[in-house]
Amino acid sequence: MTVLLLGGFGYSRPMQHAWTLNDIDWARFDASKVSPDVLKVIKTAAMVERNGADYGRYLGNVFHDDAEFRALADSWATEEEQHGMALGRWAALADPNFDFDKSFAAFTSMYRIPVDATASVRGSRLGELCARCVVETGTSSFYSAIRDAVDEPVLKQICKNIAADEFRHFKLFYTHMERYAAQDTKASKWDRLRVAFTRFKEADDDEIASAYHAGNAVTGPYSRSAANAGYGERAFGFYHQRHVRRAGYMFAQAAGLNPDGFAAKLLTKVLWAVIWFRGRKFRPQLARA
Repeated sequence: MTVLLLGGFGYSRPMQHAWTLNDIDWARFDASKVSPDVLKVIKTAAMVERNGADYGRYLGNVFHDDAEFRALADSWATEEEQHGMALGRWAALADPNFDFDKSFAAFTSMYRIPVDATASVRGSRLGELCARCVVETGTSSFYSAIRDAVDEPVLKQICKNIAADEFRHFKLFYTHMERYAAQDTKASKWDRLRVAFTRFKEADDDEIASAYHAGNAVTGPYSRSAANAGYGERAFGFYHQRHVRRAGYMFAQAAGLNPDGFAAKLLTKVLWAVIWFRGRKFRPQLARA
């Protein structure tokens, strides 16, 4: 499989939003096709996606003198918030007792990104864009996997729309990462690779864990390890090899590796082994759902 080349997309104007909440056919919601495990995952995702405003502020500070990218980042943040609102609305249909605003407030009280930072926590703007590419790699494959796994028509439509957005977002960040790489002759490929793997490892940090704990109103004290385990074993149950294969190629491209090279292929195999193992418990249940 040859990965799609992502250069030359010419992002020079704010993105035109491809859909709105009004485009979702909410009347088709079918409660009989909702499983508790799917609902837990969606509530978690809704928390993280809705937090797009904070990420937009952070990127605006980091790229304060790059008007072209700042405009695109603002548009990106708006789309991320819309993802959260769509997922939250679906979760409220599936669970009438779910208070999205209350859960989101609990989440942001537990986890905040450094919105007032004036420089990238990745050490450079190039590193920041590389990290964003890694995130979009994960989200595009994640929503593609859910889209292909579930039968509930409204959730399927939402995830189809979000997956398309996230792949487009990857292209956006990749295009500007390549622009900064061309300007920075001192940029090391090893630094880019290090940032990519560091951001990948952060999938088990407090953001997802806090979102799972708050979104699902978990009783008892917060435990990062327990929350990450509860989320991961469900979320990874959606994946099939085709989703991981595409994610592996996208990750390799973000990290500066040859997407068709040995390292990329090995990475994809290792990634699938990890995802299969972590999702083995709920994969049969999610398939039946």
